[in-house]
Amino acid sequence: MASQSHQLHFILFPLMAPGHMIPMIDIAKLLAQRGVVVSIITTPQNASRFGSTVARAVRAGLQIQIVEIRFPSVEAGLPEGCENLDTLPSLDMATNFFVALNLLQKEVKQVFDEMKPRPSCLISDMGLPWTTQIAEKFHIPRIVFHGTCCFSLLCSHNIMASQILDTLNSDSDYFEVPNLPDRIKLRKSQVTGSTNRKSATLKDVTDQIRAAEKTSYGVVVNSFQELEAEYVKEYSKVKGEKVWCIGPVSLCNKDSLDLAERGNIAAIDEQNCLKWLDSHVPGSVVYASLGSLARLTVQQMTELALGLEESNRPFVWALGGDKSGALEGWISENGFEERTKKRGLLIRGWAPQLLILSHQATGGFLTHCGWNSTVEGISAGVPMVTWPLFAEQFCNEKLVVEVLRIGVSIGVEVPVKWGEEEKVG
Repeated sequence: MASQSHQLHFILFPLMAPGHMIPMIDIAKLLAQRGVVVSIITTPQNASRFGSTVARAVRAGLQIQIVEIRFPSVEAGLPEGCENLDTLPSLDMATNFFVALNLLQKEVKQVFDEMKPRPSCLISDMGLPWTTQIAEKFHIPRIVFHGTCCFSLLCSHNIMASQILDTLNSDSDYFEVPNLPDRIKLRKSQVTGSTNRKSATLKDVTDQIRAAEKTSYGVVVNSFQELEAEYVKEYSKVKGEKVWCIGPVSLCNKDSLDLAERGNIAAIDEQNCLKWLDSHVPGSVVYASLGSLARLTVQQMTELALGLEESNRPFVWALGGDKSGALEGWISENGFEERTKKRGLLIRGWAPQLLILSHQATGGFLTHCGWNSTVEGISAGVPMVTWPLFAEQFCNEKLVVEVLRIGVSIGVEVPVKWGEEEKVG
């Protein structure tokens, strides 16, 4: 063991959203398995989601600690205890959430001042651009974590660098992404953001993210060379070769409990879930999950339910949080759950996704194309049906359907806009 003064100490600071936190916890374990001391900065509500996972890693001899800081929910106009994007009462409060993130700077600086051993490196989420200044203050490198693949990162870079969007008249216009190894066409609205572009705060955050990345040391990516070799090569070129692909990070989870609790405590007992899957023949089950931040209308969800029923296939449907209760009302009144109980498993709340995808009974995955879900489906060898909603999910869909050819699209062209989808229907 190195002396404390020479011990490598990585600070990991994930954005408080499931798709960003989950791979960061895996990265913490991967680093600690190589003898690095790791500190994860987060808030109390978020720490409770992965505390048991970290505790198991510590019992196994890994040097990982959670450093909790207070999240200024009320000061930013959010409800008390609202510390994660998936707990926002409405997604149009995303602006308030990013205001709260900016208010964390003073406390995070204090954490760095008191950290032992001295921090050696900071890996922080792209959504925390001000952490670049903290890294500079303590003379350590800041490595950016985006939470997506090199394909989508290169698409985004080339679109911005070419300014091709300025030549388009309408959000419905299609264009070819410049300078890619493959011919990829996107719709303008699919890449211009999922938030209300009238928000000055969110525009400022986007500008800060881009500026901070230019002065950061490099980028770490949850992907792997064999998956997207040409895109790793081209993205590395534009980043001065400072790109490290360390994925799929989910593969560090070997224990069935780690698979079941990855990201949060599962809403279904691990053994009950396995027993249900064991009762079906290999490759027969459809797993449907549209992500932790999905806000679909009741009409869309009921059509999805009826589609699963008419497929005549066994299915697992991760419903997520039905905040309005309207979907549950429909399920009860329509008799959907009763009719499908012999071949359908509904999970209300957090689903043990890795456990489900890695089971031999699972043969298809209806996904929103969030990158974690996408790379987990790829790692499990499960073909996908794609239903992108927002952010880089439309780019991820292009990788799955057109480049890798391991999925089929349901044909969604128009993204959901945060804060507006709840007004539909």
